[in-house]
Amino acid sequence: MNQPDLIIDLHSHLLPEHIPDMGLPGFPVLTGDGDERDITVDGQFFRRIGRTSYDMAHRIEAYERHGVQVQVVCTVPVMFSYHLPAEPASRMARFLNDHIAEQQRRWPNRVISLGTLPLQDTRLAINEAEHCVHDLGLPGIQIGSNINNRNLDDPELFEVFAACQDLGLSILVHPWNMMGSQHMPDYWLPWLVGMPAELSRAICSMIFGGVLERLPDLRVCFAHGGGSFPFTIGRIEHGFNMRPDLVATCNEVNPREYIGRFWVDSVTHDPQALAYLIEVMGADKVALGTDYPFPLGEQEPGSAIRALNADSETNARLFYRNTLEFLDLPEERFT
Repeated sequence: MNQPDLIIDLHSHLLPEHIPDMGLPGFPVLTGDGDERDITVDGQFFRRIGRTSYDMAHRIEAYERHGVQVQVVCTVPVMFSYHLPAEPASRMARFLNDHIAEQQRRWPNRVISLGTLPLQDTRLAINEAEHCVHDLGLPGIQIGSNINNRNLDDPELFEVFAACQDLGLSILVHPWNMMGSQHMPDYWLPWLVGMPAELSRAICSMIFGGVLERLPDLRVCFAHGGGSFPFTIGRIEHGFNMRPDLVATCNEVNPREYIGRFWVDSVTHDPQALAYLIEVMGADKVALGTDYPFPLGEQEPGSAIRALNADSETNARLFYRNTLEFLDLPEERFT
């Protein structure tokens, strides 16, 4: 196949090897000292992680076995800490950002790091965004699809997004705090059903709330293929046309007009779905992502894109070029 020499994974997660216990309710704690560690929250088991979740040198070797040269790393969403009081959340964001930036400094040709912000407090979030840019040299941040059930059109969040646009910080939106989780406790439904809905919730909020209209230079990418949005854009547009009194209350621009204004990753787990995603969103707005190293992620990075047997130009876009455009980074840094 026409696979480029450079491959970048836009969507992967990394934890520090040691996470301080802040003694606060609902705060994740990493326990154990072997290759496998447990994340617990309030003493309850949340997730078991392996060495690839926290050992950067080990990850680089694992990626190279799959022919992937560069990985974009961001924290695990459970570490967002949006539920905490603002000050301890800010301290945790600083700890995580300083750690993840060190990985980028140590492996500048292999690692791109995204920061996190304490979005429950506008001032502290903007301060941390400035730290990410001016002190750490990070090209972007990762945020949740909602902030304590506030949608992404919230006026206070708009101030943070405006600051990100001014700072040149790209934003990766990751599903989090899935809606309706309390009503679907079985069968892993929050992850199987809630995650796709969360991404559509986030995209629609930023479109209908006028965020993308008012911040035309803001670079945003939605993880997990944009969730259900690309596959239900017809319904979304139809609702906009038929009931503008309910839908177009803050923005009168047709939602379909925003396709091409933001990026999505390739995490669809289905070559047919990925082909359709590219057809809807455009080959210049879909980037390789894996959700590595977690079970719901793509286990062999790039396998779905390879299955498309696309032409050289399309592969170059999907495998690395779209990621570099989203993050506004030069190709020369990695070649």
